[in-house]
Amino acid sequence: MSSSRAERLVNLVLCLLSTRQFLTAERIRAIVPGYADAPGDDAFFRMFERDKAELRELGVPLETGRRSTFDTADGYRIARQDYELGEIDLEPDEAAAVALAARLWDSPQLAGAARGALVKLRAAGVEVDEDSGRIQPRVRAGDPAFAPLLAAVQAGRAVTFDHRRGGPGGEVVRRHVEPWGVVSWRGRWYLVGHDRDRDDVRSFRVSRISGTVTATGPAGAVRAPEGVDLTALVRRGTDLPPVTGVARVWVAAGRAQGLRRLARVLGPRTHRGRPGDELELDLRDPAMVARWLAGHGPDIAVLDPPDLAERVRATWAAAADPVSTP
Repeated sequence: MSSSRAERLVNLVLCLLSTRQFLTAERIRAIVPGYADAPGDDAFFRMFERDKAELRELGVPLETGRRSTFDTADGYRIARQDYELGEIDLEPDEAAAVALAARLWDSPQLAGAARGALVKLRAAGVEVDEDSGRIQPRVRAGDPAFAPLLAAVQAGRAVTFDHRRGGPGGEVVRRHVEPWGVVSWRGRWYLVGHDRDRDDVRSFRVSRISGTVTATGPAGAVRAPEGVDLTALVRRGTDLPPVTGVARVWVAAGRAQGLRRLARVLGPRTHRGRPGDELELDLRDPAMVARWLAGHGPDIAVLDPPDLAERVRATWAAAADPVSTP
């Protein structure tokens, strides 16, 4: 920033702090040093718009309003109680955490906000060393849906989007959600909020959102419940169910490598004349495990428990039964 622009911004802040009334742009042009140098009206207004944007990026609470209902132009002021910063005293480890957070984001929206926070801290006399330490972590927020979802959360507006269930081949469903927050869990981003379609709290993986995220309704209409733990809600929706038992499964030699990686090999075993291995597998969701095992066809056989074997046979029978047509 040039010295002349920096001086003009300081003069603008001092001017808007010293008044309780809203000052119009023309009034500011007349009394703030630096604006008189503008060669014309268009140049002044472009200069003034850039200065307003700069102040807001620096965290200056610039208010817009009118002195009365008879005024035809907006005015500007800075409320002193909103502008003045209380004393900040960070311990060395806290200052290091701030510097680490500033280097953390790999997103233009959040990286800009982090840099602005460092500027404000330095303006308050807090020394923050961005270069301390050798750790260079990054949190990626490159999904197209991330920025509009974050903006909707901050504005308190509902969102509508298309969400793919269960991975790349899953069904795409239209969702209408009151967003409470966007959180990171196990390297992935999730939107947490109230799903209006299901009338329940749900979390949605941001990477599975396709198309445009549309914000709906007035600003401030959506707020997260007091004291809600967003990370706990995501964890509840994504963690594996508890282990309820174990299953013993025969697997043909050289087959079902994915199943072998998740199971414990008990030893070699021949089943109906075919060589293979006996595996032990944790049971969490029997219905899901049965569908998974059934997909391996004759290369597996459930040895125990009997109800899991019956589920697998039922899945095979359903797949073999021709679909009747009216």
